[in-house]
Amino acid sequence: MQVAPSLLAADFLRLEKDVEMLNAASDIIHLDIMDGTFVPNLSFGFSVVEAVAKKASVPMDAHFMVVNPENWVKRCSELGIAMMSFHMEAAGRKTRKILRDIRSHGMKAGLAINPDVPVEKLFPLIGEADYFLIMSVFAGFGGQKFIYQSLDRVAALKAKLAARNDAALIEVDGGVSEENAAALQEAGADILVAGSSVFRSPSPAKVIASLRNPR
Repeated sequence: MQVAPSLLAADFLRLEKDVEMLNAASDIIHLDIMDGTFVPNLSFGFSVVEAVAKKASVPMDAHFMVVNPENWVKRCSELGIAMMSFHMEAAGRKTRKILRDIRSHGMKAGLAINPDVPVEKLFPLIGEADYFLIMSVFAGFGGQKFIYQSLDRVAALKAKLAARNDAALIEVDGGVSEENAAALQEAGADILVAGSSVFRSPSPAKVIASLRNPR
């Protein structure tokens, strides 16, 4: 599995050092971008993303929890974002168009859903997305407890992808830790997003290594 630590849980007073640590230890840097409308919280905007982009040497993965995610595709591409995901709940009928727009800008296109959205709603979009983001907590806040029913959702999506012979990856975000990483791997997760479990540890790099190869 790949590990994508979420900067939402980092110490913003020492962000440069945390990015340097992630460059050395992680596979991906995950950026949670919230607008206070789609989710009841604000995180950070493009001034922070631009600063991170100047220091990041591993791919950046921008997860948009915003209304009108299509407005930010070009800007992400300009900043060198490698992966951009958005929520089906926010995009509605524009979902397919936005996925294609992200790809046309040279980025990998990801589609996210909250825990209360049936995973089967992703199935018609297989072939349009490079990865699917299964939220294992409700989007909007860090530090929430992992919803264990998410394992069944990951397994169901993995089975459908295999049946379609589709190479899209499955990313899981929310409450991910060393305690559930092995179960997520068994269910079929390819990318683990972890915030609090990494940045609240005295040894973040060791936690990242453990998540990548759980026992």
